[in-house]
Amino acid sequence: MEKWLYVMFIEKTKTYNRLTKAAVERHVANLKSLDEAGHIELAGVFKGYPGVAGMYILRAESYEEAEALCQQEPLVVEGFASYKLKALQPANKENNYLL
Repeated sequence: MEKWLYVMFIEKTKTYNRLTKAAVERHVANLKSLDEAGHIELAGVFKGYPGVAGMYILRAESYEEAEALCQQEPLVVEGFASYKLKALQPANKENNYLL
């Protein structure tokens, strides 16, 4: 069975520089909620990539479920960020590195 993860690239919009502490707190609360629900494989910020704030690597049953999770991200909902979502098939020992 193929296992897929979903990479959400969080991209800054023109209003990102108006980000408030309250918006960041809602973002962190969402991240905690996703993690507690088992949807976060990895999350973090980028340094040195203008325009990209960070990313989530999501565990989801489908691309559509991952898309729904992205659309609930407060930074996106509130217009501080947009996102790009990509499906990723991990290469590892269990799947013989996709050979």
